[in-house]
Amino acid sequence: MNSQTAIETFLEMMSAERGASANTLDAYRRDLQEAHDEMTATGGLAGADAGAIHTYLESVAARGFASSTQARKLSALRQFFRFLYGEGWRADDPTGTASAPRRTTALPKILSETETGQLLDLAASEAASPPPGIAPVAAIRLHALVETLYATGLRVSELVALPVSVALRDDRLFMVRGKGGRQRMVPLTDGARQAMKAWLDARAASQSTAESAFLFPAASATGYLPRQAFARELKALAARAGIAPSKVSPHVIRHAFASHLLQNGADLRAVQQLLGHADISTTQIYTHVLEERLVRLVNDHHPLAD
Repeated sequence: MNSQTAIETFLEMMSAERGASANTLDAYRRDLQEAHDEMTATGGLAGADAGAIHTYLESVAARGFASSTQARKLSALRQFFRFLYGEGWRADDPTGTASAPRRTTALPKILSETETGQLLDLAASEAASPPPGIAPVAAIRLHALVETLYATGLRVSELVALPVSVALRDDRLFMVRGKGGRQRMVPLTDGARQAMKAWLDARAASQSTAESAFLFPAASATGYLPRQAFARELKALAARAGIAPSKVSPHVIRHAFASHLLQNGADLRAVQQLLGHADISTTQIYTHVLEERLVRLVNDHHPLAD
């Protein structure tokens, strides 16, 4: 089996058997294709030996990639070769002796409650009275997107692909299908429901959007707003709110959702369920928030605290 066929067969397995998302499959394809391109002189990826794998990983490190990126590339190679070994297409796994770079746990970027309030307030203000250069329908849509994102903590891919039925039902809770096809229940605040209602009225004015099955339709390959387009609009909103655009992204708003819940007394296990994390170890990146809250609790209430 040649390398290109092996890569495509592996990706088909990841999609059919493990339910990998389109974004995950794209990431695997990029990493495996890059490794194959670098190994063409030695026969390509599928036939690579341990020496070729080590040489490739050393080149990745030499190019200055972050340890997290190096670890991701090694993980893609490991899963690929384990698949080939399991299918009997290779008699060995050349990644067996490869070691991942030491990773440091980076704290997630978050916005303060004040900064998040500034974003939401400006989005609401612009939806009511759009500034010059921004179409009214775009301002109303952005307000609905930001309110819903902060109210639910959805992944951006989940947010932009929401069905219109979520808003039509006007429920306080709705089901969303996340990574791996797992479903979870997420809440909607009154502010998010009102913003959705205003957006439903705006999208109904155009036949092309009114008939879409998606809440945030667009003339794109998927039929809904590309996450990159939303990210650009969100950064522009941040700039208008006086917040550095580099601090803001859809994923940062998701982090703010989780961190602000924990700061105000939410249980880590409940936050795990709301975020759709399969393993609580993923949610534990927010334990620094819990630690700060516990220190404050002791300092404020312990009789011997200074």
